[in-house]
Amino acid sequence: MTIRASKARRCLVSPVQLAVCALVASASSAYAQTAPAASDAPATGTKLPTVTVTATKKVTSLQKTPVAVTAIGAADLDDAHVQTLLDTFNLVPSLQGTGQGDHGIVSITLRGIGNDSAKTEYADPEVALFIDGIFSPRPEGASTLLFDLDGMEVLRGPQGTLWGRNSTVGAINLKTAKPQLKGQSGYFEGGIGSFARVGMRGAFNVPVSDTLALRFAAIHEQHDGYVDYQTAPNPSLASQKAAYAASNAGSLVGFQPLNSNLFVQGGPKYNAQDQSAARLSLLWKPSSDMRWDLSFEQFRDRGTPSMSVMQTPRAGEKFWSALIDTAPSLKRDSTAVRSRFEVDLDGLTLAYVAGLGRFKGSGTYDQDLGVGVPTSFATGANHQEDNTVWSKYNNFSHEVTLQSAAKQDLDWILGLYYAAEDNGIRFDIPIMNGTQQGTVGWQGSFIQPKETVDSKAAFGQATFNLSDSVHLTGGLRYTKDDRKNVGGRGWFWAYNAAVPQIPLNPSIDPTNPANGYSAGNINDAHYTGSKTTYLARASFDLSKTAMAYASVSTGYKSGGSGDGGLHYGPETLTNYEAGLKTTLLDGSMTFNATAYHMNFKDFQFSAPVIVNGNRQFAYSNAEGAKVSGLELELAAMLSDDDRLQLTGSYTKTKLGELVAASNDYALPACFDAALGGNCLKVTGHELPHAPKFSLQLRYEHTIHLGGGNTLTPRISYHYQTANWLSVFNLGDGDRQKSYSTADLGLRYAAKKNWYVDAFIRNATDAKVKTSAGSAGSYANPVWTAQYLPPRTVGVNAGYNF
Repeated sequence: MTIRASKARRCLVSPVQLAVCALVASASSAYAQTAPAASDAPATGTKLPTVTVTATKKVTSLQKTPVAVTAIGAADLDDAHVQTLLDTFNLVPSLQGTGQGDHGIVSITLRGIGNDSAKTEYADPEVALFIDGIFSPRPEGASTLLFDLDGMEVLRGPQGTLWGRNSTVGAINLKTAKPQLKGQSGYFEGGIGSFARVGMRGAFNVPVSDTLALRFAAIHEQHDGYVDYQTAPNPSLASQKAAYAASNAGSLVGFQPLNSNLFVQGGPKYNAQDQSAARLSLLWKPSSDMRWDLSFEQFRDRGTPSMSVMQTPRAGEKFWSALIDTAPSLKRDSTAVRSRFEVDLDGLTLAYVAGLGRFKGSGTYDQDLGVGVPTSFATGANHQEDNTVWSKYNNFSHEVTLQSAAKQDLDWILGLYYAAEDNGIRFDIPIMNGTQQGTVGWQGSFIQPKETVDSKAAFGQATFNLSDSVHLTGGLRYTKDDRKNVGGRGWFWAYNAAVPQIPLNPSIDPTNPANGYSAGNINDAHYTGSKTTYLARASFDLSKTAMAYASVSTGYKSGGSGDGGLHYGPETLTNYEAGLKTTLLDGSMTFNATAYHMNFKDFQFSAPVIVNGNRQFAYSNAEGAKVSGLELELAAMLSDDDRLQLTGSYTKTKLGELVAASNDYALPACFDAALGGNCLKVTGHELPHAPKFSLQLRYEHTIHLGGGNTLTPRISYHYQTANWLSVFNLGDGDRQKSYSTADLGLRYAAKKNWYVDAFIRNATDAKVKTSAGSAGSYANPVWTAQYLPPRTVGVNAGYNF
């Protein structure tokens, strides 16, 4: 597009503006033929809407907030068809992540820091998730439906001073839509799409009185799974006998014909969605100085886990398919109550924020992934299930803050925080030789009846406004954590010849010795620790439309204990950051840039391992890691009808000293015989989910059809360079090569408040790996991976009232 003459002249104001305008001109060239000539395009004064954020625990303009924060409004979330956090990763610089099949959760990485193994009852994430400012501690919360939101904020860099627990490298705050006191309003939307997708959502706002209002919102999304079932193996009886005899000293004693009915051929497929949620919100505002927001939310999931598939399918098999011998199931229910009470007290604001969350779930997952084809009932492959027989996570939190209200020479906030968790799980892993008919390879049940977390904190932050343009900020937070595992045990198969060898299932009590199990890991443990984190920042208003800042901040995540009751230490991070935020072209463009360097110490690496022949989940503290990067964000109204958003990031990572092991990968024998087992020294490796360069471009153009009706085509394009999928950096199987994807949309909006929105996601049907694993031998591994969904097409229609 040719930039208007008046705007082009404004680009000569400064070198920074000149560079930004040149970038926009380059990005806009793709639609040059539809734009008017410069001489025919007078300036219109089109401006971007003002965006506000709560990154500093008060409402401030995004462009005046000295924090690296990405704010995504409700309209942008709708345009991107965001349903879960997995759908937001391409919208935020340096944000990556993946789904985890066996636990049905989402793991998040920001600026190269995260942990794919943060998926058990032990683990905490490095990126904290908040909903309306209330911490959601378990990773299961990251996969719930995002619906009826005012927007979301992603704060990059340590946020421990104000945001607290586990915001080691950042925080995500989802802001739900609140009731309004004036006027009934709402919307309803329904849609269909690929894989028999059916979706419905809606909300209704009801003012009850001048001081009380209610809002009800609900959503349901479902689609069939897209991992097809492969045909059950059917080797000849003679070949089965030969394979069995070869592994049984030539004897056929105990031989059984392979039962092909053990392989799933119908029913729900992996990667299916069946999720529903509802929220009732209340606003009570008895005066202009007092406000109470209260919400009750219920979430239900009856979909299926995400399946890892073979990166190179067996001959004759489709890519999206697997040889399945464990039918998928997922049952998750959660309830959340969130409350915020706020009152103005003569120049001060007192706020009390409280939350309560309850989660319970179960699920079954085919952990052998169908990579081996049995040659008989007991040879040629392994059968492994990962079964969450039951899990429960209960948490509550309280936070009280007192802060200055109006801008003063000294702006400040003080706060007290308390949070507690009471969690439990039974997780079974039966592994059989060949098929479920075969002999026991290994099996165990991990029963953790009571794991508690108790966290207390006091914090404060103050900004000294030395002048209208110079501001110095300092903050401290003291946190004390107390974690216990009470009665946790690992029950392992005792190889008692007198006990029938059948796969472990929920009807078997492994604590009863008659069933063939004995206590292995004794997980009782008590961990306590504390840490003071800080923030020091200077910000400068260079003009009315530009500001710069520099900061040093620290992050912290508590230590704890793993299987066997073994303690691991806390991890800490020091972040050095500088940023620039500018508003250009009379408010029609914003350009923000952030540079950072992070020194990460005692990174908590966790993985399933084998110790003394038994499987357990182990932690170790790496020496640390160093991460440096640059993040850019640009938004522009190129005309009244043209909107462009561009984000980019550069990330460089280097892992400190660490010797790592994991059952999820085929690794070599440890280089040190004293360590035993399989391991790899990964010192100096790049961190996973950290492409060196990524870019996201979103553009939409509004076409006026007359009578107030509009047609808006849009495109969202994502490109990123190659990135590793684990700390092992094991070659092509453990790496996602550079790729690009595009999402397309077309929205028709009628003057009478109804609309139709058609979309294509992953239009190029790119196969993008988000995590990987390998089986077999280190010299000849069989690689599997989790992938982003294939191309999907859909259409939604709705009405606003």
